[in-house]
Amino acid sequence: MNSVATETAPRAPSLRAVVIGYGSPIRGDDAIGPIVADRLDGEDLPDDVRVISRHILTADLVPDICDAQRVVFVDAAAKGVPGEVRCQRLTADISALSTMAHFLDPRELLAWAQSLYGCEPEAYLLSVAGDDFDFSHFDLSKTIESALPEVMKQVRVLIAADS
Repeated sequence: MNSVATETAPRAPSLRAVVIGYGSPIRGDDAIGPIVADRLDGEDLPDDVRVISRHILTADLVPDICDAQRVVFVDAAAKGVPGEVRCQRLTADISALSTMAHFLDPRELLAWAQSLYGCEPEAYLLSVAGDDFDFSHFDLSKTIESALPEVMKQVRVLIAADS
């Protein structure tokens, strides 16, 4: 007997926000996402905010995305003035397909959430232009370390805002 998936109405999100900090902890400034997530996770956040730290974005994050009214991705950027903090509104984009070999694009995850589950949370990418991506272990350059308070502030503003 073949099982057939049936389309169901999307469930109401139970979380105000999910913060997903991602990047390689062994590539210098690329560790900014996991560092922000780890620091946030140590704070007294509201019960309706979940923080996730990852080395890479994977498909198993889609249920977490669907469970939130707002998703904030935090990552390093290879381009830009080192230390520059940017906040970009994201929308689902199926054309942002990746190879799935090593990573997924946040817009692709949003597209999966939308097409598979009918979920369309408000989403943002908070990125910091990196200065040094050489091998190290959770070791940010001085430039990125000095941008960390601004990144933390912007994440807090995004998770506190009304959806």
